[in-house]
Amino acid sequence: MTAKTSIEDINLCSPFMEPRGMTERLLQFIWQFQYFNKGELRSTSGEAIQIIFPGTYNTNQGPDFNDAKIKIGKTTWAGNVELHLRSSDWNKHNHQNDKNYKNVILHVVWEDDFPDYNMPVLKLNNRVAKIFLQRYEELMNAQGFIPCEKTISSIKPIVLQSWKERLLAERLIRKSAIVETYLDQNNRHWEETFWWLLARNFGIKINADAFEAMARSIPLNILAKHKNQIHQLEALLMGQSNLLNEKFKEDYPVMLQKEYEFLKTKYDLKQNTYSPFFLRMRPGNFPTIRLAQLAMLIHHSEHLFSKIRESNSAKDVRQWLDVTANDYWHYHYRFDEQSSLKKKSLGAAMVDNVLINTVCTVLFAYGHFNKEQKFKDKALQWLEEITAESNSITKGFLQTGLKNKNAHDSQALIELKNEYCSKKRCLDCAIGNALLKSN
Repeated sequence: MTAKTSIEDINLCSPFMEPRGMTERLLQFIWQFQYFNKGELRSTSGEAIQIIFPGTYNTNQGPDFNDAKIKIGKTTWAGNVELHLRSSDWNKHNHQNDKNYKNVILHVVWEDDFPDYNMPVLKLNNRVAKIFLQRYEELMNAQGFIPCEKTISSIKPIVLQSWKERLLAERLIRKSAIVETYLDQNNRHWEETFWWLLARNFGIKINADAFEAMARSIPLNILAKHKNQIHQLEALLMGQSNLLNEKFKEDYPVMLQKEYEFLKTKYDLKQNTYSPFFLRMRPGNFPTIRLAQLAMLIHHSEHLFSKIRESNSAKDVRQWLDVTANDYWHYHYRFDEQSSLKKKSLGAAMVDNVLINTVCTVLFAYGHFNKEQKFKDKALQWLEEITAESNSITKGFLQTGLKNKNAHDSQALIELKNEYCSKKRCLDCAIGNALLKSN
């Protein structure tokens, strides 16, 4: 097969059995990109068909493609196109009684098992290249890290780059929808929303829910009143995380207990039902350490999200986030348990984690909902300045030959793996598209 061979020239002469992997979505894909032999098209009733425009793919209710333009016989029709694996599916889906389908001008099917002369029907099962279907089945049956791990290296860099940009935008828009649910719960208060998400981020994966519940139980205005007293901040965060319920020996936790009981009564704080986990965690990620660092961040900042919006440098935000827990924690990972000296700084990796998953996410969401492109652009620019994430997903893509230069890349790769590869959405993926249509 030469490089000039068309997909329309391969294995089209004789019909073949419906492949096991044929789905309605695949048939929609074939129609959308016209990946079939369009020579001498005729309906099942013998009328000549010319496709002027196949229509626009419709992801909402109604026919699969809207605003198509098709010549059937001597008449040019404008309207919708509906696709099914079998022509009998039209009646099975009760389209004949659905007003949304009144303007369908062509019924495209893979197999014609129920002749219907009330509507033009186009059958495609003897017009699609066999190699195209084989490639699709190979992707669907692949068992590796990603379906196309053996062929992805053949994709042109420009295709990969534009697709990664689209993936990152999709990821940030999807995360913006999550931010919006938080805003709806606190009267569109951006600082409060940022506080909830920041606390959740500090809890890392295992304690994210517990830290968020703690943050929700302490209004930001209460923290602001005590921001100059680090011990009171720690007392609030530790107490509302149920970490001050024991009988302690050392003076520091005993003092925090007393502070917490006073503040809890003063502000009538509701008991948080979540308690963080310590099991199977590295000491540096213990909830006591992360809460102490979070308290120090509050201690050193005011209206943090407002400052972030005004900042033009990810470097400045990094400096604000790079805090160290107070000196009690230099010798402790847990209350009443002394350890060797080690200052508990947040660390570059955790700072990057917060920048990626909270700062840039909320900043992008702010620009998205307020229709201010400069904040979205700032978030995207900062992601390019942040070190690439290293995890099982990014390592897997590195083995396929894809580059992971910065957080912009790593966030796009995570989106690709989770939302496309793992769900085998190759038909919706630019990489899958390129592989399927390549000669």
